[in-house]
Amino acid sequence: MARKYFGTDGIRGRANVKITADIAMKVGQAAGLAFQRGEHRHRVVIGKDTRLSSYMIEYALVAGFTSVGVDVLLLGPVPTPAVAMLTRSMRCDLGVMISASHNPYEDNGIKLFGPDGFKLSDEVETRIETLMDGEVTPLLARSPDLGRAKRIDDVQARYIEFAKRTLGREVTFEGLRVVIDCANGAGYKVAPEALWELGAEVIKIGVEPNGLNINADVGSTAPEALARKVREMRADVGIALDGDADRLIIVDEKGHVVDGDQVMAVIAESWREDGRLAKPGVVATVMSNLGLERYLEGLGLTLERTAVGDRYVIERMLAQGYNVGGEQSGHIIFSDYCTTGDGLVSALQVLAVVQKIGKPVSEVCHRFDPYPQVLRSVRFSGGKPLEDPAVAKAIADATARLEGRGRLVIRPSGTEPVIRVMGEADDKALVDAAVSDICEAVAHAAA
Repeated sequence: MARKYFGTDGIRGRANVKITADIAMKVGQAAGLAFQRGEHRHRVVIGKDTRLSSYMIEYALVAGFTSVGVDVLLLGPVPTPAVAMLTRSMRCDLGVMISASHNPYEDNGIKLFGPDGFKLSDEVETRIETLMDGEVTPLLARSPDLGRAKRIDDVQARYIEFAKRTLGREVTFEGLRVVIDCANGAGYKVAPEALWELGAEVIKIGVEPNGLNINADVGSTAPEALARKVREMRADVGIALDGDADRLIIVDEKGHVVDGDQVMAVIAESWREDGRLAKPGVVATVMSNLGLERYLEGLGLTLERTAVGDRYVIERMLAQGYNVGGEQSGHIIFSDYCTTGDGLVSALQVLAVVQKIGKPVSEVCHRFDPYPQVLRSVRFSGGKPLEDPAVAKAIADATARLEGRGRLVIRPSGTEPVIRVMGEADDKALVDAAVSDICEAVAHAAA
């Protein structure tokens, strides 16, 4: 069943158009009511990225939460994983991150975490939506029971120490020249500081946010600037975060991009050698490359696949006991330490492997040759094009042609009216033709 507000990663949309102050206040009221449990003073932590609109949304959320009697602890600009971590460590009933992740500054969003630091289930999000559209006036707090709000000052230092503690005490990055691109986003202070404290020589880009430049030609979705800087400075490695610093992309010393699939391969093999894998395998989404699956098979490891979205990866990890998982896009989850993707922790884990092996990043972080992968999107204005008989036939025909040589993933976007068609196989021309046929059928059905 389609939901009105929540998508695959919280609520997201154009700031002051879809994500308005009114909507934010309703989220605060509904979430505050949904998570009231017992007679204690309830409290929520709220973090944000560096978008101009985050101020508006922050104060609207404060109004919503305090109006239902929830105290608010304001963290300021911090990464999404810091919000998840602090929700648990500060014994809060709820955590909120104001961010649209890798989207441009015009967009913004609201991500919610439960008291355990994990993203909310579909059922809880549906309950919050019901409260948002209901009459909450009778549920508002009495005047003496209104919530209070205050800012917390030491959260960045707490998060840096948390991230550093995911490494052994003997690990040092001395001798490494690292370029860090913080996307002018939430990690612009904590990520360079953590790397410097661990001994690296740190060169910073994307660390001058002005409210309008988050993800603008920098960050994990635009790694060209990082690649240029790595080559210019003759650095050993480049690290690019996204706007809320819950994912990363690596660039090797030659300026070549290393995606999340390669990162998972690096960590899985290293952790297997060290006896740190809780189970012999990794959890990833349907979008991860077939090359990763075949590489892990060669190591005697499995690849469990889930729907797109890091929360689905985490759910599978928890259900089946895996401690490494992630997405091709760079969301990497280490459940021994984190309850969500963490770009900084992921970077530290990769750099620890680089230091242990003592070889260039281009060797350490290239574990397999990806299968040719084609991803296309078809926009539609209404209806359900995937239920059209002609589309079903095109999908069946393409699947038969790829049998034994590749695979297809066809799915509607969780955030916009788009059908995404992904195919991969050992033959680029074959997968190109298969994806094109499906896209033509979807476009015709959507016309």
